[in-house]
Amino acid sequence: MGLELWLRTSLLMGFLTGLLMAIGYVIGGQDAAFLMFLFALAINSFSYWYSDKIVLAWYRARIVDESEAPELYAIVRKLAEKAGIPTPRIAIIPSETPNAFATGRDPKHAVVAVTQGLLRILDRDELEGVIAHELGHVKNRDILISTIAAALAGAIINLAYWARWVAIFGGFGRDDRDGSNVITAILIAILAPIVAMMIQMAISRSREYLADETGARISGKPWALARALEKIEAAVRYRPMSEGNPATAHMFIVNPFRGMSVAELFSTHPPTEKRIARLRKIAEEMGMYF
Repeated sequence: MGLELWLRTSLLMGFLTGLLMAIGYVIGGQDAAFLMFLFALAINSFSYWYSDKIVLAWYRARIVDESEAPELYAIVRKLAEKAGIPTPRIAIIPSETPNAFATGRDPKHAVVAVTQGLLRILDRDELEGVIAHELGHVKNRDILISTIAAALAGAIINLAYWARWVAIFGGFGRDDRDGSNVITAILIAILAPIVAMMIQMAISRSREYLADETGARISGKPWALARALEKIEAAVRYRPMSEGNPATAHMFIVNPFRGMSVAELFSTHPPTEKRIARLRKIAEEMGMYF
C-alpha cells in the first residue's frame, strides 16, 4: 500500500474514531468514551480484514465460480489482464436494480459485485465498461478506504440512532438536570449521520471521475461506459434499491438509493451528465466520437 493511501486511510479511521468517542461521551461520559475508543480500535481492525465480507453480506451477495458465470468471468479476466492486476472474485447481488461495486482490502483480495439487474439490461460492451470502471477502483486502490468508510459510517449512523434514544429517555447515570446532555445527544443524533455521509462524499466524488477515466482506458470503450451509466441512472430513478445500507452508497457505480430523501440531499456521486461529458472528452482524445 502506498504512503498516500496509508495516510488517507489513517486519517479516516482517526476522524471516525473521534466521532465514535464523542457519541460515547454523550451517552455515558468519560467511561463510555473510553469504551467507545476500545470499540473503535476493534472495529477499525475488524474493518480492515473483514469489511468486504460485511458489505457483501448486507446485500446478500454470493461469490460465484467460473462454471456459474463463464461469460462474466471471461470479461473480468480479460480486463484485469489489461489493467495489470490479479483477476478479482465475482459476486452476484440478488437485486433487479442494475448496479455494481468493487470491494476488498487490496487487488489480491478484490471482489467485483454486480446485480442481477445489471446483467439483464446491459449488452456485452456496456458490461465491459462497467467492469472496467470497477477494476479502475481496484487498480487505483480505492477499494480499501471506500469499504472501511462504509463499515465505519454504518457503525456511526447506528450509534447516532442510539444517541437519539438516549436523548429521549435520558443519559445513563449522568447529571443532565440542566438538559445540556439531552441537547448534545440530539445534536449528535442529527449531525453524526451527516458527517458520515460528508466523508463518503469526499471519498467518492473525485475517485469516481478517476475510475471512469481509468476504466475507459482499460476497456478502450468510453462510449460503452457512458451508455451504461445512462441506463443505470434511468433504471435506478425508476426502481431504487429498497434494501441495503445507505452508508455504502458511495461504493456503487451509481448511487442506488435515488429517491430516498437523505441519499438525494447528500449525493455521493458526481452528476451522471458530467461523468458522460468527461467520457466524451476521453473518447475524443482516443480518436473516438459518440
